[in-house]
Amino acid sequence: MNKNQNPVSKKKTIFYGWIIVACVFVILFVSFGSAYSFSTFFESLQMEFDTSRSSVSFVFAIAGFLYFSLGALSGQIADRFGSRRVIIFGVIVVSISLLLASRVKTIWQIYTVYGLGIGIGIGFAYAPSMGVVQRWFMKRRGLASGIAVTGIGLGTLGMPVFSAALIHWSDWRTAYLVMSILVFTCGVSAAVLITDSPEKRGLVPDGDEIKADTLNTSQETFKTNATGIREISLKDALRTKQFWLLYTGSFSFGLGLFIPFVHLIPFSNDLGLPNATAVMLFSLIGVGSTVGRFLLGSIADKIGRRLSLVIMYAGAAATFAWWLAAANVWQLAIFSLIYGACYGGYVAILPAVAADYFSGPNISGVIGMLITSVAVGNLIGPPIAGFIFDLLQSYTIPIFASIITSLFAAACAFALEEPDKWRESYLHSTA
Repeated sequence: MNKNQNPVSKKKTIFYGWIIVACVFVILFVSFGSAYSFSTFFESLQMEFDTSRSSVSFVFAIAGFLYFSLGALSGQIADRFGSRRVIIFGVIVVSISLLLASRVKTIWQIYTVYGLGIGIGIGFAYAPSMGVVQRWFMKRRGLASGIAVTGIGLGTLGMPVFSAALIHWSDWRTAYLVMSILVFTCGVSAAVLITDSPEKRGLVPDGDEIKADTLNTSQETFKTNATGIREISLKDALRTKQFWLLYTGSFSFGLGLFIPFVHLIPFSNDLGLPNATAVMLFSLIGVGSTVGRFLLGSIADKIGRRLSLVIMYAGAAATFAWWLAAANVWQLAIFSLIYGACYGGYVAILPAVAADYFSGPNISGVIGMLITSVAVGNLIGPPIAGFIFDLLQSYTIPIFASIITSLFAAACAFALEEPDKWRESYLHSTA
């Protein structure tokens, strides 16, 4: 072997980027799993505080709005001060919120310690976690993102079952206490292993081999030559057409995104299906989502992540059209599985697509700003659908509107330029 081409190390080890993915998986599993376990506490909280369903439901609405909207702030803080500190802070806030929830005496205290606490905690953990994953991968970015956010899907499936068992074994207060300990132990342990970028470990994205002569260059030259990355600030990103196409598409899709999560069970009940069947149909969204996050991210790396985002949006529109005509269990089951896969694919692919355009040291801030688009949809989509149903006793208009907004999102994604071509043109014009 030519001495000038000797790699720094001949020893084959696991690329640390996959350790990062595993850590983010754990963080998202315990944090989102705790948030989505709220439904298992619903009846206990309603009975404990003798309050209405809408009053208890508002607790989750607060949390959901916050953890999507705060990414714009937490992402920028992580880019400036380091992701590890911000993620650890977020995980600790989630843990403390669950601990305090076990001691509350009024429903207003639940609003404060759970609605605000869980929202703030996840808001400071999610965007920085996803930003870290994007920095460690380029060629396999879709697969890495898909595996990482599978933690949300499996957490949504597993943590509610765990919390329900705790409530059955003891009571809801003890369940919150145990979950608090679990989040702190697992979440913080995973977060301390986070490293912001492969450069800080003398590596490059995807685990590609570094040549010995590469390390003799300056750090700045290393960043440019070894990774091919040049810095695009959040301020710069906000001035581009590509960012706003991504944002507008995500916002449009988000308007209908959460309607099935809230209204599929009552829709099924209206068809005369028993509640147990309706709950089973709802759980199939989680199954489809988990599969979609894992498989579709990998497929996206092969066929193109921008094109895959178009397909996710268009696929969601098609499944909404299927839902509009669904009238029995098997038709709703197909809807739940395929819609879940489209939703899971969207969650996995969107951060990866954002990184394809704006990769660099400011990617957490870009992703955080981008996911604020989902916060608005989470806040207004399901309530508007419920309001229309109260007026017309039908979900036809909300579902049809979701078809239109999903198709518009697909059009926005289709209008994006190819990432490599756009980056080359943009960086050349700003050089």
